[in-house]
Amino acid sequence: MTTAPLAARLTVPSGPLFFPVTAYGPDGAVDLDAYRAHVRRGVEAGAAAVFACCGTGEFHALTPEEFEVCVRAAVEETAGRVPVVAGAGYGTALAVRYARLAEEAGADGLLAMPPYLVVAGQEGLLRHYREIAAATGLPVIVYQRDNAVFTPETVVGLARTEGIVGLKDGLGDLDLMQRIVSAVRTEAPGDFLYFNGLPTAEQTQLAYRAIGVTLYSSAVFCFVPEIALAFHRALRTGDDTTAHRLLDGFYRPFVELRAQGRGYAVALVKAGVRLRGLDVGEVRPPLHEPSDDHVKQLAQLIERGYALLEETK
Repeated sequence: MTTAPLAARLTVPSGPLFFPVTAYGPDGAVDLDAYRAHVRRGVEAGAAAVFACCGTGEFHALTPEEFEVCVRAAVEETAGRVPVVAGAGYGTALAVRYARLAEEAGADGLLAMPPYLVVAGQEGLLRHYREIAAATGLPVIVYQRDNAVFTPETVVGLARTEGIVGLKDGLGDLDLMQRIVSAVRTEAPGDFLYFNGLPTAEQTQLAYRAIGVTLYSSAVFCFVPEIALAFHRALRTGDDTTAHRLLDGFYRPFVELRAQGRGYAVALVKAGVRLRGLDVGEVRPPLHEPSDDHVKQLAQLIERGYALLEETK
């Protein structure tokens, strides 16, 4: 666990936010050696934080025991160099259990994902996330998506809750996000963090940047860290020419390929990690593997992405 406050370390990140996949062996069990290597490579490549066992890490497919050992392994591999944020989800009681397991494993913070199945009202959602925040001493980032969509007033309530430090948006409604940012700025001023959490967030980050959301998750960092770093650097320095070149030549084609299969936001990323030489196994059900043709297209796209990097030098 790092000593500096999580929010301070994430405010101006030095690199992309890394969401590692969870590695499985041929027998389907968690492969800790491969997982450790994956996390270690990401940190060495320049990740600013590790978000362990979240969406890309198949949180939904892990037992509590597997979750704890993976978070602990991520903490050990980062060795305090960057913060580790762990997923927490399902109903309130289980989310609290996962939060406490993450704290025991040494995590620096939590990404609180939507509650399982139910579509709750704003009052119930606020209570749910406040109970998660009260369960540990870890700072909490709330993930807006699917059945957890908030009004600006609810986000003000979240921002006023001790322990809740940010909102990650996986919905993509920029009008709503602008109203949320405005409401929090006027009614709960402080250092509340906002993240673009859409799949392949780079594709929409120029638009999010325009409303003041500068933090974003990078799933492609898992398998093409140099491309993700180049894009992150281009955004940070205002080099829109490079950003546009990578968007047009790599990110847009990747998003179009990702749209060819349900669950590809995870499965295609995992295939990319394998293509780059680290066997992290297949995804667990109910996700499924990409077709051979889609993997071949991904390999060609990776080659094209690195060729683009050479052109920018």
